[in-house]
Amino acid sequence: MLKSFELPDCYYSNQPALIKPNRPTPNHTLYLSNLDDQMFLRFSIKYLYLFGKSMNVETLKCSLSRVLVEYYPLAGRLKASTENDQKLQVDCNGEGAVFAEAFMDLTVEEILQVCKKPNKYWRKLLYKVDAPGFLDIPPLVIQVTNLRRGGMILCTAINHCLCDGIGTSQFLHAWAHMTTKSTTDLPVKPFHCRHVLKPRNPLQVTFSCPGFTKIATDKFNAQIDTNIYQYLHSQPVVPASITFTPSQILHLKRQCLPSLKCTTFEVLASHTWRCWVKSLDLSPSSNVKLLFSCNVRKKLIPQLPSGYYGNGFVLACAETMVKELDTTNLHNGVKLVQCAKLAITHDYVKSIIDLLEDKTVKTNLSTSLVISQWSKLGLEELDFGEGKPLHMGPLTSDIYCYFLPIMGEFDGVRVLVSMPENIVDKFEYYMTQFPLIMENGDANGECEVDNLKMVSI
Repeated sequence: MLKSFELPDCYYSNQPALIKPNRPTPNHTLYLSNLDDQMFLRFSIKYLYLFGKSMNVETLKCSLSRVLVEYYPLAGRLKASTENDQKLQVDCNGEGAVFAEAFMDLTVEEILQVCKKPNKYWRKLLYKVDAPGFLDIPPLVIQVTNLRRGGMILCTAINHCLCDGIGTSQFLHAWAHMTTKSTTDLPVKPFHCRHVLKPRNPLQVTFSCPGFTKIATDKFNAQIDTNIYQYLHSQPVVPASITFTPSQILHLKRQCLPSLKCTTFEVLASHTWRCWVKSLDLSPSSNVKLLFSCNVRKKLIPQLPSGYYGNGFVLACAETMVKELDTTNLHNGVKLVQCAKLAITHDYVKSIIDLLEDKTVKTNLSTSLVISQWSKLGLEELDFGEGKPLHMGPLTSDIYCYFLPIMGEFDGVRVLVSMPENIVDKFEYYMTQFPLIMENGDANGECEVDNLKMVSI
């Protein structure tokens, strides 16, 4: 079987092109909200799509130039504010998006064998822009890689300071719409203005925000308790990929009944958090956090306008001691996740926006598992006219955890997270070893780990 690190190099027949909007677009500076330009979000969201059929590259370039008329900030460039060099904004100058075309000597079938466990070597599937720093990289970078015997890989890097997951999905579907339809009218018009999330004057931080901390200004303050984040970054990590079917998710939910009803996200987040903590073998008295993205578009009063594609989320924070999670019952963890979700109100979001006006405030990752949910964004429904993808997921795996869609199974979820090599097997064991009550009454089920099946006890 092909191993993920054996991917051959991409062959580029031409230099990447800059795709500009095909009509003049507004030339101005776009304000970014405090939710947009957090240090935590200063990276690009990198998607990998595998399609069974290749598409005409010139057609994709043409439709991209058309959709960039509507999403013109993505054709601009990030820059620091002249008033505050820690505040970012977008120079909407129409310079264009990077579009690279390549060939890789692999088949669709060979890619499908290994794509569920991407690692750092998969970065070669996305053209690396030679730039001195983050601000110098165009907000949108795309690579189309054609494969032997047909099929293609589409990789996109979309700057997180401009879009969140909902926003990136909205843009990608707009591009697909422009590719397959002759009309330039989009089903959802993008809403560009970020002033709807400006901080208040005067600032009113009326809530405690446990997901944040101040940047330490001296060595004494830097000596915090167990720093899991630093430990994970200091170790070689490998991806763990576990697929949960609807019946397995239902079994997890049954562990909370009848006293507690919960959603798929709530129970799977609790289960993943507990298994992550157990595999790290932390002290029972250690404090641990779960941070997860919470869409606030409909939490605010008034709600954010339709088509808002900027960062319209905050990180909800569940917090407890290890001994409270390390139990056979999911009830405690689920309740913590539910309480964290309920805490996200209009006033709480406004407090976070005001808090982030202080640029010494950052997301507290020291003892946190971060979960990003991609499974309900419609990303797997992307269709440029030759059918939906056979696979979609992040270009590479990271210590952040992703809840990913499963192709053709709407209610299933794939959990992807990278763990240190010496504990990844333990993590997969904890994630999969629970008794499954199958529909036919059989108490023995199987929970799939990529390239491996583990029989539940």
